[in-house]
Amino acid sequence: MLANSADDDYQASRNIYLNDPTRNATQKFLHNSISTGKYNVATFLPKFLFEQFSKYANLFFLFTASIQQIGDLSPTNRYGTVIPLSIVTAASGAKEIMEDMRRHAQDADTNARKVGVLSGSVFVKKEWREVVVGDILRVENGEFFPADLILLSSSEPDALCYIETSNLDGETNLKIRQGISETADFLSPEHVANMEGVIKSELPNNSLYTFEGTLRLGSKEIPLDPAQMLLRGAMLRNTRWIYGVAVFTGHESKLMKNATKTPVKRTKIERLVNTEITFLFVLLVGLAVFSAMGALGRQLGNPFEETVLMLDPSTAFARFPGSVITYIILFNNLIPLSLIVTMELVKFFLGALINQDLDLYHEESDTPAMARTSSLIEELGQIDYIFSDKTGTLTCNVMQFRMCTIGGVGYAEVVPDDRKARIDETGREVGFHDFDRLKRDESQGPTAAHIQEFCRLLAVCHTVIPEPNEETGEIVFQASSPDEGALVKGAQTLGWAFTTRRPRSVTYTHGGQSYEYEILNICEFNSTRKRMSAVVRDPEGNIKIYVKGADTVILERLGHHNPYVETTCAHLEEYANEGLRTLCIAYRDVSAEEYMEWSKVYEKAATTINNRGDMLDKAAELIEKDLFLLGATAIEDRLQDGVPDTIATLALANIKLWVLTGDRQETAINIGYSCKLITEDMSMIVCNQATHFETKDYLLQKLAAVRGSISSAQVSEPLTALPLDDYGFGQYIKKGYALFGFEKKKAKIDKDALGDTEPLALVIDGRTLEYALEDDIKHTFLALATMCRAVICCRVSPLQKALVVKLVKKNVADCVTLAIGDGANDVSMIQAAHVGVGISGMEGLQAARAADFAIAQFRFLRKLLLVHGQWAYVRMSKLVLYSFYKNITLYLIQLWFTSENGFSGQTLFETWTGAAYNILFAVFQPIAIGIFDQYIFSRNLERYPQLYKLGQTGEFYNHGIFWSWIINSFLHSFMMYYMMRAVYGEGAMLGSEGWLANVWIFGETLYTVDLLTITMKAALSCSTWFGFTNLAVWGSVGAWFVLFPIYATIGPILGLAQMELGQGMVGYMIASPAFWYGIIIIPVTTILRDFSWKYFKQQALPRSYHIVQEIQKYNIPDFRPRMEFFRKAVTKVRQFQRIKRNRGFAFSQSDSGQAALIRLYDTTRRKPRG
Repeated sequence: MLANSADDDYQASRNIYLNDPTRNATQKFLHNSISTGKYNVATFLPKFLFEQFSKYANLFFLFTASIQQIGDLSPTNRYGTVIPLSIVTAASGAKEIMEDMRRHAQDADTNARKVGVLSGSVFVKKEWREVVVGDILRVENGEFFPADLILLSSSEPDALCYIETSNLDGETNLKIRQGISETADFLSPEHVANMEGVIKSELPNNSLYTFEGTLRLGSKEIPLDPAQMLLRGAMLRNTRWIYGVAVFTGHESKLMKNATKTPVKRTKIERLVNTEITFLFVLLVGLAVFSAMGALGRQLGNPFEETVLMLDPSTAFARFPGSVITYIILFNNLIPLSLIVTMELVKFFLGALINQDLDLYHEESDTPAMARTSSLIEELGQIDYIFSDKTGTLTCNVMQFRMCTIGGVGYAEVVPDDRKARIDETGREVGFHDFDRLKRDESQGPTAAHIQEFCRLLAVCHTVIPEPNEETGEIVFQASSPDEGALVKGAQTLGWAFTTRRPRSVTYTHGGQSYEYEILNICEFNSTRKRMSAVVRDPEGNIKIYVKGADTVILERLGHHNPYVETTCAHLEEYANEGLRTLCIAYRDVSAEEYMEWSKVYEKAATTINNRGDMLDKAAELIEKDLFLLGATAIEDRLQDGVPDTIATLALANIKLWVLTGDRQETAINIGYSCKLITEDMSMIVCNQATHFETKDYLLQKLAAVRGSISSAQVSEPLTALPLDDYGFGQYIKKGYALFGFEKKKAKIDKDALGDTEPLALVIDGRTLEYALEDDIKHTFLALATMCRAVICCRVSPLQKALVVKLVKKNVADCVTLAIGDGANDVSMIQAAHVGVGISGMEGLQAARAADFAIAQFRFLRKLLLVHGQWAYVRMSKLVLYSFYKNITLYLIQLWFTSENGFSGQTLFETWTGAAYNILFAVFQPIAIGIFDQYIFSRNLERYPQLYKLGQTGEFYNHGIFWSWIINSFLHSFMMYYMMRAVYGEGAMLGSEGWLANVWIFGETLYTVDLLTITMKAALSCSTWFGFTNLAVWGSVGAWFVLFPIYATIGPILGLAQMELGQGMVGYMIASPAFWYGIIIIPVTTILRDFSWKYFKQQALPRSYHIVQEIQKYNIPDFRPRMEFFRKAVTKVRQFQRIKRNRGFAFSQSDSGQAALIRLYDTTRRKPRG
């Protein structure tokens, strides 16, 4: 039994020997090299071919190429499909290789980074890929950790170090890690080289925030926990160096364990194309069966078969399956062979246009936009929901001390002219003074004592560590919360500079003198208390309690005599209106007797085993009372440039934004107001229920209330999407698709279900969200959320982010989702969405590497969606429709010919000119449309974001439009064939030597007519013309007239098309007047209907984009009335109503429980150099 237990323990852990690479090598730990590429040399062919032939078009042509090898049944050359299919597949393979090589190049750069590795008794620089488990590494300040390390020692006292985890969680504030005391004194390479011990570690796993292990040094076994863990991808900051031992490397590191396999994503257009190809295949089989039945009727009822060809009529039924195969081969090009590769090629170039767009280039970080995968590019033009992280995505996570109110007087770092202090009509002072005035008031103003106490509190009441730079002497503040660091920097700006921290005291300088305050007790911040306090003893021996926290908790703990409450609250309202994070500042004197009695209660609570946190909170309540309000601070959590305007513009584009953040609720709400996600006219629904049933009841009540308000509003017509441009035809098509099971019948939520009532914002915290995502509640939650204009989910885990995205993705009809984030905690959300966008440019690159697109700033999302997304969607729609049109138009001519040749299976077009149709003469027109066409210029797409709805509703590509193009193809092919048949006759194409025109001249003339017709159709589809557009569209026709005579001359000499093009047939064809009449009159007549219909639509039935095209064409100025002035007036009135409902506050301390650790810090100790 003991043996089994030991064996299980061995299986659940791994032993890593310090300074013993030989023993470590026997355990065959994974190497440290990483690869995020899609393929390698061994897997490329099987994975690529599987992916290519999972596309219906390629699979169909593989089938056609196979049956074409049956010589007696194929009416065409056996290589007529194999060679073009090979070219198409090779082109797709080249694109895949190029994109994957870019991924491998990024991996190579990462693997080639250098780090110091202990070799003997010196550290030698080695590449990351050479690091192995058990290596002892020296990581310098500003370097990333190359593997998961256990911290041994550092340049800081007590083996402390600071790390930045923006690459893991998007947070830029520094976090503290501390090595164990037993290894803290190993401060030189010689000492570390003499270490002997064993680390017993847990097995590799994906939990970023846990670690279990032990370190055995001699006979002593010391426990290890997450405080000693330095994760790969994090960066060492403000610490000169650390020594650490590698425990997890490469793909076994926790960061890489969280990197899931990139899912295969298909765009909405691709899914539609697959459906249309299926129906075209059914149509093709139907035509083949119809033609085969025609042949069967001829074989059974026409004596020609029996008397001339000597075929036994009794074998007609046996020949029927062969006839079906013959006609499938004959009509196989109804499905365009070049469609898939043309789409891939165009998407590749559209991705390159994004990469080269200077408007998406971030100069400060030298970061361009990057389309990491071009296959999803048109999906950017159809986004319905955006799921965004907050920290590092919407905000910079950089806190700045902007304003304060002290003793009823407002001060600001920068005071605009219209907000400078003045006396209003009631005789009261309104407005703000600048910080220079504050410094003067501190020494001689009526509130001087209060100002001094206020600044002293900021310099003393905190858990910040000052780090002096030994070379420059400049002090850098290390704070576990960026808010707290901003307050200490603010005090420094006002002349109260915090300089030293010791285990029992802090020191600040003011007016050239140093003052040391003894820290008696710290009552830590947590999300329940919403405040922190410090009990201190000043140099004169007086005891005081300093408190800072949210106004809601400070105001209720004030004493009776507080003259500044009213003015402070008025200033708090103004701060909140500007989206600033506020804290109230209060204090009181504490007598020695009161403190002695309270300290006993506090010590008892601090030594309690069970419920220690609750006991400490109760102890703090006893002393945090009868406070005197000094004033309040205002901190700006600076948004990234252009975020409010971007969000407002995306809202006009009918895109719904959901913020999924790990931040606390008050912070998220405050940022929601700052970035215009939440506006003053919105009613807020806050869901903070504690149990499953409470959550369910609350959501049901709110949903019923919202639906009731929509009913009472008496909406005159259903809230549906904009009507499609099919003029009623698409409804019948949709019913037909549903009949065959291609439309899902499961009831889903309408993505445009927003009621025409008061706008709503839903805020829900992570714990409640956990209940809301359970099976019996999630649809209620989703129904309510989709009726809100803004949704904020707070304190959510990475898994919950992905679950929310999947909930919307699966249960909202026809929606397209986009997720954007900057940290590793956003990767699961990014991969779950239809489109993933990563924020790059800072240290956090994990999200950008897992994403489909990478940009440096959130504001770039505006152009990425409104311009590049819309262009790509419209271009790809035109490309797909045109590709189907051109193929069906040409090869339906074969159907009309079949009905007149006795259903013999005779082909009308020469094999190689037919094959060249899709790879030479009719391929550049769709490419030109796909790459260069701009249905509206970029400036107007951004000026009129409402145009984005056209992509959301499938205006340019849907079932109805597809079948209207197919019917048009039938009409064009019918007109061309029978008009050409009327021109063609025994004498009409008579040669000078008495030769009669044969079927091949008829076929090649029709081929020329078709080429001219589809080229005119391409010209009619183009909205803008560039040099390449002209070259591609008209050059294709020119290429035919140049290359066809050359081929017709040389081909028969080389043994190609001897029967079809031999005997100088081309000369007779070109010399015939009927040929020229046909290629001039027939294409113009055929395309005239399309031209007339387009003109009629634009004049009589204009769509929104037609109107903008007219504005663009004639450069009409935009005289739409601007309502900014009136909107601001209304906003001002509503702001005060909103303030009463909610006010954001800054968090003076992270909820991390690190105060005790920080208080052990002594900044006066000299740091080792290592």
